[in-house]
Amino acid sequence: MAAIEEYISRINHKLQQLLKQYQFLQKENEKLRLTVTNLQSAREQEMEKINQLEQQVSILKSSIGQMDEQDKKVFEKQINQYIKEIDKCIGLLSE
Repeated sequence: MAAIEEYISRINHKLQQLLKQYQFLQKENEKLRLTVTNLQSAREQEMEKINQLEQQVSILKSSIGQMDEQDKKVFEKQINQYIKEIDKCIGLLSE
């Protein structure tokens, strides 16, 4: 009978250890999820900043006339896209 109680006690002890480890892993997982979310947010902000800087470089190149043919095409494409977006906004406002 004592052997059964000792066996049950060992199982109970191991179960408690597993529960503690599970809780620890849940907390660690939540921290990692928060870190991933923060890093994704930071990445999105950095990508926006990169896009803005690329646009500024393009504008500066066009203003000083140092654009090669490919840069001119890309710049014109961006300008046309902006014009389309502006036209779309004007259309929505006039409805």
